Amino acid sequence: MASPAPIYYKQNRLKQLRAFCHAARTGSISEAADKVFLSQPTVSLQIQALERELETVLFERRGPKIRLTPEGKILFKLSQPLVEGMDKLHETFIAQQGLLEAGDLNIAAGESTILYVIPKPLKLFMEQHPKIRVKLHNVTGGRDGLSRLRADEADFAVGSMLDVPDDIVYKPLVTYSPELIVPLGHPLAEKQSVSLKDIAPYGLILPPPSLTTWRMVDLVFRQHELIAKTGLEAGGWEVIKKYVELGMGISIVTDVCLTGEEKLVKIPLDEYFPKRTYGIVLRRGKYLSPQAKRFIDLMEACYEGDSATDLTAEIL
Repeated sequence: MASPAPIYYKQNRLKQLRAFCHAARTGSISEAADKVFLSQPTVSLQIQALERELETVLFERRGPKIRLTPEGKILFKLSQPLVEGMDKLHETFIAQQGLLEAGDLNIAAGESTILYVIPKPLKLFMEQHPKIRVKLHNVTGGRDGLSRLRADEADFAVGSMLDVPDDIVYKPLVTYSPELIVPLGHPLAEKQSVSLKDIAPYGLILPPPSLTTWRMVDLVFRQHELIAKTGLEAGGWEVIKKYVELGMGISIVTDVCLTGEEKLVKIPLDEYFPKRTYGIVLRRGKYLSPQAKRFIDLMEACYEGDSATDLTAEIL
């Protein structure tokens, strides 16, 4: 007579896979236990039961931290969309009936994206779905946004990416151009075009070196055998624009942050700096809730024409 154990394991497979997925994302049994509101020994037993059933080892254990084995990576890729789909079954069921009246939407984005890129689609979304709770996670830099995606603290991110990791999908939606901004009356203000050599003697107001803008400016100047003179580091484009208006320096920005109401002069720098794209950033294999899909649809509609790629087809 066959042992009843395999049937028992199958009946509890969703709980086991949920614990396994949290352990895979956090790299810690104790953190996974906190996520699923179970004790650490219980989560360990659930993962061990999976390993026995599948006759494989899912994690390499090194002290308090764990890391997926090649077999564990395969199971994680297969199981994570299933677990997320089951956890959001009720929301999806309601949405399939043409209703979208409950649930949460978590979006990770930097300050410039929150100020200049998201407002239009977000306003439309909130008008159409007033009962959806929206939370904007103001992240500092791409790494912070990616860590929130990988930890499932955000459904998706909106921002700009230069290097896209293998586990991430990035779809550009809108493109902006680089501009030099100078205060009114500045010696460069009368020029219709400037060279990097023209800019080099003046102190630049730039974001911290940890951010993409600073690294890009430094790289481009060095490629032209020049040194970018940073007179002031400041966080946030609104702060930088204000300081430029006050005559405290000049800056190189992406025109996503320029409204046309600033009291300053802008000069194109397309000859030296690449255009910058902003778009949707997703963890590959991420299950998209109905509200997340709806917001992405609205963003694509708002910026239609800049990119025609179907994002949902790329996630898998």
